[in-house]
Amino acid sequence: MQADVVIIGGGPVGVGLAIDLAINGVSSVVVERHETIQKIPKGQNLTPRTGEHFRRWGVTEAIRAASPIPRNYGSGGIATYGTFLSDYHYEWFNRAKIIDYYAATNERLPQYETESVLRARAAEFDQITFLTGWNFQSAEAHTDGVIVTITDTHSKQIRQLSAAYLVGCDGARSQVREAAGISQTTDPHDRLMALLVFNSSQLDKKLSVYGDKTIFNAINPDMKGYWQFLGRVDLEGNWFFHAPVPAGTTRDNFDFHAFLEKAVGAQIDVDFEYVGFWELRLSLADNYGKGRIFIAGDAAHSHPPYGGYGVNTGFEDARNLSWKLTACLQGWGGTHLLASYSAERHPVFASTRDDFILKSIIEDREFTEAYNPEKDLKAFENAWAQRAAGDDSMVTQYLPHYAGSPIVCGQPEARSGATGKHGFVAQAGHHLSPLPLSGDDELWDHLGAGFTLMNLTGDTILTEAFSSAAAARGAPLKTLDLAKTGLSDSYKAEAILVRPDHFIAWTGSHADADAARILDHAIGKFGDDQ
Repeated sequence: MQADVVIIGGGPVGVGLAIDLAINGVSSVVVERHETIQKIPKGQNLTPRTGEHFRRWGVTEAIRAASPIPRNYGSGGIATYGTFLSDYHYEWFNRAKIIDYYAATNERLPQYETESVLRARAAEFDQITFLTGWNFQSAEAHTDGVIVTITDTHSKQIRQLSAAYLVGCDGARSQVREAAGISQTTDPHDRLMALLVFNSSQLDKKLSVYGDKTIFNAINPDMKGYWQFLGRVDLEGNWFFHAPVPAGTTRDNFDFHAFLEKAVGAQIDVDFEYVGFWELRLSLADNYGKGRIFIAGDAAHSHPPYGGYGVNTGFEDARNLSWKLTACLQGWGGTHLLASYSAERHPVFASTRDDFILKSIIEDREFTEAYNPEKDLKAFENAWAQRAAGDDSMVTQYLPHYAGSPIVCGQPEARSGATGKHGFVAQAGHHLSPLPLSGDDELWDHLGAGFTLMNLTGDTILTEAFSSAAAARGAPLKTLDLAKTGLSDSYKAEAILVRPDHFIAWTGSHADADAARILDHAIGKFGDDQ
């Protein structure tokens, strides 16, 4: 079987990548070892940016219909001290604070529901072939393509697939990553984590004191900064909980019912559906690609479920890689374009790891070591009040960007990462925050499938220059005359070049707009590719 791209891993990231490629007219074969979707409630806290991906993929309404939690519950939660039913608590992790800067809202549903929706959407594309019950065996890369060998999980039948590119979306223990010889850096934390999935009607009633909330984080001094995290799966009394447990813990030698009751701070009924374990570690591949083989999602980066960054980051990997693979398959991508995938996405997760996940663990540990209500109640309450009055930095300051990207026309000293401040001012390497036009008309709906030139002053010479440069390179470009919208004041620019993934390739004035140079840079055609 032959396709443009072979994708190993039929989880949300792999299927999302296949859908994005299919929208671009690119064919793929998705290989998934499981025959059915694994019903473990993870990857539930989805960002407004992920909502934009759903909108592009045409699944927004289906995602919303699949969510078992009403929208009035939102995505916000409660942080508490000691136990979940503590006298000390505050509103926490509310992603609604940033929805004005995106063309979609946050969503919340178990990953298996997201997978089900995406698989149904993938089935609508002739460009996507889905193979379940097959394992990745090996890959042989050549100058013009990759030969992938897979085996049937039951019969051990061998099959070969050929493609121009191979992408591993096959999880933290990625066989594709190993086959490609891509090393990774791991930050072990020497903690055994337990994931509990259970039903409890009494827990529903007890936590209703906080109103319509979906997630809860108990900052317990005994945990040394690590989270005791509780989340709703639905409104039928189904929950998940993860927290550190002693080394050597098994389902049979540990009283998980008592463990839960201690975390909650009250007696509750518990009917366990699933008990699983994993070692807490943060891993980051040293490169996201090698030759014609690439990795995305947990294969490229993995971490404990802190902040819901995992699947959202994986979806962004897919969006970033999709348009670059498309460009190279269609002949308009430069020789440096695919290398920019790792150059852009790697520093984003490194920053997510250091500036959000590890920072959260360290700050919580330092807080519980410095303040104890049993020793100095006043000092503790003052410090807790300061936390409660904070700006929810894990949401408001989380802003993945490619300011230091080699294919972005920005500041030479800029660095890519995941920290920033949301706003509407257009910045090279940053996500375009779509402003409203008039009435129900949305700017997002007018952006092209390829590049989009937003001409904010109506200079026809500028539009003609970019159109001519794009045509000469075969690069897809849509031009928008937005002179009458008044958006230039908000974006602080006369013109903006938007990439296919809705990040900004260039922003500036007509005077410094060398269209040929800017487009060459944006498609990875520079240096020895001139």
